[in-house]
Amino acid sequence: MASVHFGKVAEQIKFIIAEMLQRRIKDPRLGFVTVTDVRLSGDGHEATVFYTVLGDAEARAETAIALQSASGLLRSTVGKQLGMKFTPTLAFVLDAVEEDAAHLEDVLARAKAQDAAVAERAQGASYAGDPDPYRKPGEETDDDLG
Repeated sequence: MASVHFGKVAEQIKFIIAEMLQRRIKDPRLGFVTVTDVRLSGDGHEATVFYTVLGDAEARAETAIALQSASGLLRSTVGKQLGMKFTPTLAFVLDAVEEDAAHLEDVLARAKAQDAAVAERAQGASYAGDPDPYRKPGEETDDDLG
């Protein structure tokens, strides 16, 4: 029962933080941020906020600093809007979805190139033995003659 409640609370926290980042936090270091997920600890005292940032490594670093500096305001807003007895602490973690996706794209591109190379080599290939190695009824073989 508590996990269903925490799931709903996590979704509400995600919505509140995303809205705050879009409308109220005006830090110039804050890049184009997307909140991807929020996970609450078992006791509900800690919330891990996963996010992605559009841009390079410098934009990600600047955004991490901006989120850390805004965490107090974000936490107090979450507490006020949810009316919880205890507002969870917020920890921001860069989501590795983009890096994982890029890695998978590289792996798929290499596999496709290897498949193309194998298909190219197989184009002019022939069988090592007879094209049809099976005996057919009515055919004589060397074993039958001897």
